[in-house]
Amino acid sequence: MLRTNTCGELSSKNIWEKVTLSGWVSNRRDHWGIIFIDLRDRYGLTQVVFDPEDNKQAWEIADSCRSEYVIKVTWTVRPRPEGQANPNMLTWEIEVIINDDIEILSKSKTPPFEIDDHGELANEEVRYKHRYIDLRRPSALENIMFRSKFIAHTKNWFLARDFLDVQTPIFTASSPEWARDFVIPSRLHPGKFYALPQAPQQYKQLLMVGWIDKYFQIAPCFRDEDPRADRHACEFYQIDCEMSFVEQEDIFKVVEEYFFDTVKAISNKTIMDNKFYRMSFDEVIEKYGTDKPDLRYGMQLIDVADIFARSTNEIFSSIASDIEKNRVKAIKVENGDEYFSKTQMKNFEKYVRQYGAQGLGYFQMKEDGLKWPLNKFFSEEDLQEIINRTELKTWDVVFFWAADKETVCDYMWKFRVHLAGLIDEITKWKFIDKNILAFAWITDFPMFEINEITGKVDFGHNPFSMPKGWIKAFEEEDLLKVSSVQYDLACNGFEVLSGSIRNHDIEALVKAFEKVGRTEDEVKEKFGAMYEAFQYWVPPHGWFAIGMDRIMMILKDETNIREVYAFPKSGKAQDLMMNAPTFIEEEQLEELHIEVVKEDEEI
Repeated sequence: MLRTNTCGELSSKNIWEKVTLSGWVSNRRDHWGIIFIDLRDRYGLTQVVFDPEDNKQAWEIADSCRSEYVIKVTWTVRPRPEGQANPNMLTWEIEVIINDDIEILSKSKTPPFEIDDHGELANEEVRYKHRYIDLRRPSALENIMFRSKFIAHTKNWFLARDFLDVQTPIFTASSPEWARDFVIPSRLHPGKFYALPQAPQQYKQLLMVGWIDKYFQIAPCFRDEDPRADRHACEFYQIDCEMSFVEQEDIFKVVEEYFFDTVKAISNKTIMDNKFYRMSFDEVIEKYGTDKPDLRYGMQLIDVADIFARSTNEIFSSIASDIEKNRVKAIKVENGDEYFSKTQMKNFEKYVRQYGAQGLGYFQMKEDGLKWPLNKFFSEEDLQEIINRTELKTWDVVFFWAADKETVCDYMWKFRVHLAGLIDEITKWKFIDKNILAFAWITDFPMFEINEITGKVDFGHNPFSMPKGWIKAFEEEDLLKVSSVQYDLACNGFEVLSGSIRNHDIEALVKAFEKVGRTEDEVKEKFGAMYEAFQYWVPPHGWFAIGMDRIMMILKDETNIREVYAFPKSGKAQDLMMNAPTFIEEEQLEELHIEVVKEDEEI
């Protein structure tokens, strides 16, 4: 038998029992001829004592052990000597004295980095190349254990509410959805390709036609997008759900109950104000500049366009006068004059310039009133109105700028987040409460937007969503004014859920695609299964998909989503451990009817 117990379960109840344990050498110490080895596995750590007077042969083997050796020991459990108990260990009451046997099961080279979570974390590329070693770090192992617990809880929660767990195909057809597809060549059908699903989009809607009225799946999704801190490269997982005979409020009820139960069951965090806030897309953009606001702190964007329109500065007044196109927004920072020096406040202009801003202005509220070099362009009444509207108090600072709406909202959102991070650091991490989850529903997204590449009207969120007003909504001359029954859920500055009520009427669906320049024949070609299925009675239905990896990142206080994966891709979308992507043999290429053209070759 290689073990009778794990390293984390022995306690005073096992004293004087003979046990066998196998694990990794975490630490080896030699004190006056007695060797102490901290033996660990994923369950915990136990101190093992080797005294040459008890067993000289075992002591000699222990003397040759080094960090990360895998050993098997048979011993007798004894209480730790008085004054040597360690309450920071699960096995703090006991230690083991070797009086029987030790066996080295395998030896280890010196690990390429420290794995005890002390000191500076090793470079990500080094850690991911040796991820099997990195997983021995307590925090990395804890994330994997938490992921397992999270998935088990989630599956049980939905199954208990009559959702069916249905696995949808991985090999499917390419379809125009959110991002670039990953495609797979077909050996049996030369020149044709499968696509990995960006989401189980069409399959789960077809399940609704097939009477599976409550579907869920921990769904793998594949998108060829550039990685970032909150978006994993190549693949990610979502808690994917579709429900028949529902309206938006029914969806919200399910999601809110799930999060209330989940946070209580597996996390020490709490939901802010024990509620889910709600804002329309237009409202949240005006207040926060983004559709994924962090509500754990204030500093909302304040509209001051009407005040600046009365300014004698022609630049300010001309911009502020066109409120259809432009915005003048302000952000108040309480006690900002104490947090930031004058030099720092001037340097903030450099920060916002990287996002397209032309500059950044600010007022300082001193004991003798509002101070700013451009006070001369405002009347005393308007300066007082700025104080009143922003609720300025002594030592507060208000930042502002004026430009077109998109630019102002974009950089002021990022500037707000930047300011909050700086203040949190200055206040020793007391400004942003890390134990709070601030949820906010964002509703009424625009159905259409201008495609940045083509300059033409295109779908803004999801082509299969219901427009508000249904088919009559398409009578609106300005399609950019058409809203949809689409919703996101934001949490602590991240989007953690997307969803919508579906457009289940085939006539309305075709009309939606016609509005972006696609014919009914194109709909039949690209979405043939759905087009055909919707002729055979389809119930009203809606969906939501929770970004599982992202919500786990938030719950575990990780700053990078890669840390919640067992085997993550790097920031360059590579599997450094398996050396993927890689080239394949010519024979495989020929079999798949593929020819690779090198970049330096002329086509």
